[in-house]
Amino acid sequence: VQLQASGGGLVQAGGSLRLSCTDSGRTFSTYAMGWFRQVSGKEREFLAAISWSGGTTYYADSVKGRFTISRDNAKNAVYLQMNSLKPEDTAVYSCAADFEGPSTVGAWYDYWGQGTQVTVSS
Repeated sequence: VQLQASGGGLVQAGGSLRLSCTDSGRTFSTYAMGWFRQVSGKEREFLAAISWSGGTTYYADSVKGRFTISRDNAKNAVYLQMNSLKPEDTAVYSCAADFEGPSTVGAWYDYWGQGTQVTVSS
């Protein structure tokens, strides 16, 4: 499992971004995936998780209705569509793989990708 997140950048408040996370491994379709974010000096925050099939999703209350997680197993990719972005969404966003999930607890995830910075200006 080798995860790589991309798609971050600078966006104005109210704007949208779509993050992507790709896996170079061969078993991507067998495990759940999640998105988290972290601000320097603060704890990592769960955002969204999706089952291996895509049939089950979970969201943090802070992003419910604004963010959407999806996956394309044919492309070994998971996405996070982020709409109505707010300055408080500024953080480093990371994807992770959960062999037993989907879980909302970061400590239960098995592999992590490098993050991508999202900055929302007011």
